[in-house]
Amino acid sequence: MNQLVEADDRQGGHAFLATAALEARAKVLELQQRNASERVRRALYALAAEFTTVAAWSCIDLRDLDKARTYLHESSTFAGLSQDPPTAMRVWVNMAMLAYQRKNWPEQLAAAQAANASPAARRDPFFGSMGRVRLALAHSSLGDLRAARRSLGAAQETYRKAAEDERPRWTAFYGPAELNHLAAIILNHNGEPAEAEAMAHRSLARIPAEFQRNRALATCQLALAQLRQGEPEQATATAGTVFAIMEGAPLPGRMRTLIGDFHRDLFRLAPSTTYARDWADRMRDEWSRT
Repeated sequence: MNQLVEADDRQGGHAFLATAALEARAKVLELQQRNASERVRRALYALAAEFTTVAAWSCIDLRDLDKARTYLHESSTFAGLSQDPPTAMRVWVNMAMLAYQRKNWPEQLAAAQAANASPAARRDPFFGSMGRVRLALAHSSLGDLRAARRSLGAAQETYRKAAEDERPRWTAFYGPAELNHLAAIILNHNGEPAEAEAMAHRSLARIPAEFQRNRALATCQLALAQLRQGEPEQATATAGTVFAIMEGAPLPGRMRTLIGDFHRDLFRLAPSTTYARDWADRMRDEWSRT
């Protein structure tokens, strides 16, 4: 499992990662056919849910959203059988992310509310913060800017109460850097690009080196924030570093969508500039990677 999570940290979702996760799940489910105690069976169901969620997340990152939905429904079944609160929390968070990618804002809000009300969120401020920031993202998608701000503030305050406890490996992505990254997304949505830029800078200052994909995504938010403040040349230079961060790896589908948003906004604001033309040439080269 750790190898799969580390591969996702570096490059994001890709077909190999989803296939490897499903192959591992098949081996776990095969073990379920043997005699085992209830405790062991629950642990195996939790592991099956973990592997299925990795496959779903890879599909979300690749924007293969129909497959992601199928895998998440399967994962929710395994999580329920495991009776493991952190595993269930992970499924709800991913369901909220999938709904966001599908632009199904009511479903995004419902999944975020389920995450926020889950046993894991009630027991541990760490997970409570994770649920509240998902609520903030959902409110932002629905255009409820005050509720988005309120939930974001609650997520930040709740995180400060979290103890340094041992938690599942998949939670390693969530900390001050990721919270600031998500705040940048929310503030960009809310039409507050100056604050979004500040949050993106804070995020980039704290993202661990191994979280290559997260660094590239936060850089996309920084470029969008700069562009929306009327700084297209600086924004273009920032966006260009995304390709360097990914070190030649193909961009996951979700990142390609952000870069595509940036490209459209750039050519709306500064279509005839030299840096925009250079950007277009660079993007064509990068898009040709498979």
